[in-house]
Amino acid sequence: MVRTTPHDRPLTEAQPLYWRIATRLLGELRDGRIPPGERLPAERQLALHFGVSRETVRQALEVLRHSGLVTTDRRGSHATLSGPPVETPSTLTFPVGARSTAPGAVDRATVAWETPPPEHSEALGMAPHRPTLVHRYESAGTDGHGRRTAVTSFSAVALAEVAELARCRDRADGTGSAELRRAYDWMRRAGLTLHHRDAITRLPGVPSVRVTRRVHDQYARPLEITDLVMDAQQDALVYEFTLPAAG
Repeated sequence: MVRTTPHDRPLTEAQPLYWRIATRLLGELRDGRIPPGERLPAERQLALHFGVSRETVRQALEVLRHSGLVTTDRRGSHATLSGPPVETPSTLTFPVGARSTAPGAVDRATVAWETPPPEHSEALGMAPHRPTLVHRYESAGTDGHGRRTAVTSFSAVALAEVAELARCRDRADGTGSAELRRAYDWMRRAGLTLHHRDAITRLPGVPSVRVTRRVHDQYARPLEITDLVMDAQQDALVYEFTLPAAG
């Protein structure tokens, strides 16, 4: 028997709602928003993301499970599409310093279409009060230590050149989870050479440091700026490097 999967036929309004949701979720899996092996958002979050009931989400996940595209164990549902490992030597985690080493650390990331901080607008060459895609990240250990917060603003160039980022605007309400860990891979796949410049400085009076990352492409066009604050004891330093475009 030939097994039909959501990508075997075009999406139409005549298809059941759960099938259409399965097709949309498959699209997000295929474009790398959820890398192979990564845990999918909870049913409640998926229901909010797609604007449907949790029962519809369950039916959509069942379609993908029967197709071998999603697997479920006691840790939740996971993407099983073939693809490169989440971590490779040329892969950078987004945002910078996002992966906390604190035991039991809890991460939260959201994305919104809003006016970025003034210093971000200036760095990206944007007019004041002009909205853009803003990513917010927070991580903290169970004991409250090792806290990290990051705010990233993307430029108009990044949104125009990188399709995966542009599609995020549709769900940029600041409430649902945002999986942009492969944002730098998406940029490289779009043919952009990434030049990173990270400035790390100690914050006065507190045991924390601020990391400011600016990313430009091969044409010196700004792509994004990130401000990360983390618990640490370090001297200030600046380093920069370049990653070539993929392919």
